[in-house]
Amino acid sequence: MLAMGLADKAQNKAEELAGQAKEKLGQVTGDEDSENEGKADQAKSNLKDAGEKAKDAFKH
Repeated sequence: MLAMGLADKAQNKAEELAGQAKEKLGQVTGDEDSENEGKADQAKSNLKDAGEKAKDAFKH
């Protein structure tokens, strides 16, 4: 179980970083769609991370 939680957290972080990169690329190129997708990806990652933290809280 512990390894699964760590893997999920790592994947969430990777998704967050990818979202940040997409957002920045959209800003630099003036592509609002890419910028908004990046923000959405980050928000989705943050929600998943919050879910992981809630699961951790109930385990302890």
